[in-house]
Amino acid sequence: QVQLVESGGGVVQAGGSLRLSCAASGSIFSINAMGWYRQAPGKQRELVAGIISGGSTNYADSVKGRFTISRDNAKNTVYLQMNSLKPEDTAAYYCYADLTTGGGTRRYYWGQGTQVTVSS
Repeated sequence: QVQLVESGGGVVQAGGSLRLSCAASGSIFSINAMGWYRQAPGKQRELVAGIISGGSTNYADSVKGRFTISRDNAKNTVYLQMNSLKPEDTAAYYCYADLTTGGGTRRYYWGQGTQVTVSS
């Protein structure tokens, strides 16, 4: 089975930085994409950032220029560097992976979520 484990959330002042990590483990043949969605009580669930197998990245317009997603393929780990944080970035962040298991099945997996809180 496959697991995604997230870390790095916390409380930070506006203008500060956090770095999220998400590590995939288990029987994995290949990873097509990894990244984060976020969900805040007053907002729609949205894709924050993603990185695909070839290395291309995509970001929500609201975080472009502030957030950077990167990966360590050898560790099946993806990172989200979040700079110049704003109160509106406050949300639960959920790591996802679109991957194919060692058994040949392709599907989405989800992390447990990590809370990011930005104070004004």
